[in-house]
Amino acid sequence: MPKIRSSADLRNNYNDISTFCHTYAEPVFITKNGKGDLAVMSIETYEALTGRFELYSKLQEGLDDVAAGRTIPLDEAMTELKNRRSRR
Repeated sequence: MPKIRSSADLRNNYNDISTFCHTYAEPVFITKNGKGDLAVMSIETYEALTGRFELYSKLQEGLDDVAAGRTIPLDEAMTELKNRRSRR
């Protein structure tokens, strides 16, 4: 169940909201005039979320490459990686 608080709660009870975000690693949704306005979360939760988005993006790139036929056999890929590593 999402945690929903008003903008006045954010202003008056910041520490409680911050503690909740850090303890439960969940966002708190802030309303303004009764309508959704913001989502507040800890930096750790934000970084995990953006990291997940980046991972999903990379996975999609790989799936797109496979669908487009942009692949090489494993032994060629391993040779290429070894060559790159030895050039350092």
